[in-house]
Amino acid sequence: MLSELRIRRLGVIDEAELLLKPGLTVLTGETGAGKTMVLTALGLLLGGRADSAAVRTDADRAEVEGVLDVSALESVVSRALDAGADVDEGQLVVGRTVSASGRSRALLGGRTVPTGVLLELADDLVAVHGQSSQVALVRADRQRALLDSFGGSELLAQRDDVARLHTRLREVERELAEIRTLGRERAREADLLRHGLAEVEKVSPQPGEDEQLVAEEARLAHADRLREAASLARAALSGDENASAGVDALSLVAGARQSVDGARDLDPALAELADRLASASYALVDVAADMSAYLADLDLDPARLAVVSERRAALAHLYRRYGDDTDAVLAWSREAAARLMTLEDDETRLNELEDQREGLRSALRTAAAGLSQARADAGARLAGLVTAELHALAMPSATFDVSLSRRDDPDGIEVDGRSVACTAAGVDQVEFRLAAHPSAPPRPLGKGASGGELSRTMLALEVVLSAADPVPTLVFDEVDAGVGGRAAVEVGRRLARLARHAQVLVVTHLPQVAAFADDHYVVHKDTSGQVTASGVRRVEDADRAAELARMMAGLEASDVAREHARELLEAAAAER
Repeated sequence: MLSELRIRRLGVIDEAELLLKPGLTVLTGETGAGKTMVLTALGLLLGGRADSAAVRTDADRAEVEGVLDVSALESVVSRALDAGADVDEGQLVVGRTVSASGRSRALLGGRTVPTGVLLELADDLVAVHGQSSQVALVRADRQRALLDSFGGSELLAQRDDVARLHTRLREVERELAEIRTLGRERAREADLLRHGLAEVEKVSPQPGEDEQLVAEEARLAHADRLREAASLARAALSGDENASAGVDALSLVAGARQSVDGARDLDPALAELADRLASASYALVDVAADMSAYLADLDLDPARLAVVSERRAALAHLYRRYGDDTDAVLAWSREAAARLMTLEDDETRLNELEDQREGLRSALRTAAAGLSQARADAGARLAGLVTAELHALAMPSATFDVSLSRRDDPDGIEVDGRSVACTAAGVDQVEFRLAAHPSAPPRPLGKGASGGELSRTMLALEVVLSAADPVPTLVFDEVDAGVGGRAAVEVGRRLARLARHAQVLVVTHLPQVAAFADDHYVVHKDTSGQVTASGVRRVEDADRAAELARMMAGLEASDVAREHARELLEAAAAER
């Protein structure tokens, strides 16, 4: 419940404060006095769009602050605490500032929060109904949403099931269409993949093979030079039959060892050197043996060089088409094989998808039929309750009707023996209809209802729907437009009854409605055309009678008008 509302520098309002209570509160004043700015302020607190044009021309920013009693709203308290707000003994302070440049700032319980947080909380706090609500009321999608909301959680769950099945069916049908439409392209892609995989399989590259072939080709291409170098080195190490005796490395090192071995016991330093000569001798023997083995293994076969060159050329062909090296080619081969398996499995996939589609269509038919029946039941209940409300609103012969229809579609789903269009919301087209008197046929609200009838129908709907899904505060912005006389009295009476269960805030031009208020605020401008700090004031007794007299005849000083106003107040008080 909204307990306080403070406004500064918003539109024509310089400064205003409203202390609100439970029950019915009305806001009146001459046209252009600023009543709408009060609702604009409330909209800002609820996360509405910030418009810099609403900031007074002589101000740098507008400020709005409200105090909400949320002690009985656990979900609101929990969300506010999650946002870091401070909730003090069930009181939650909400603020909004709008700068002249258009920047907006939202405050919740002393913390700056995104505007979206206020929007999240608004649905559980306040419901605002005005002329825009009447416009929305004639839209088919809005009527269906209202009916579903009235149907309750079970109906909404059925609607969610229909939406889920519809979405999945559309996905399956899109995949089916893709496979069928792109069948030729997919077949061409499969042929290219098969050709590529055949080329790779024919060459059969091995991981790291390219590096080994480069090394082998270089060795075969320079075999003569390698043999000559190795032969000279082996001769220098161990000599051969043509070499002079004792001039090779092994002989020279052996001679050196023989020279020092006889005297090694005479000096430890010489003994160490002798050991090092022995190690060098062993190493030279090993190197000489390895050099001989290298010469024996050195392949001078020109045919092998040709084989290696051809192999490298085959790999180079693969590199140009499928990857930069053997590892990349093998990776492409794995991916291509997986893709080819998918493409070759199209027929199997088509069969699977067709089976899925039929299963989903069957499930959707069942779910849509169940949702349609639930809507029919809810529509009958809603029609009876709204009709009763209309009778109480001075439309004793009116009948409200909820019509469900379906649109034929040969590509739709079969429900009750007909192929009908189906959306995520089901197969039903919902239409609210009104018969203003017994001889009149039911007609859609947007076509057959007058302004006053539409206002009362919306009020009747709100009364019924608020009972099904209550919120602490209801705001009505001139929903009594086009209503007068006895009907206006009935509107005021209905709003007063509604206020027994919720806080109701009404902006009105009708004295018959204002007379039923528990609290009455008047907005008026001073001679400069602005609403000052004292321009929004609560009126009682004689002042209230004077305001009602002004609303009835524009003659607040007239004794006759005041007497009429007092009678109206007394009659309303007796009924409250």
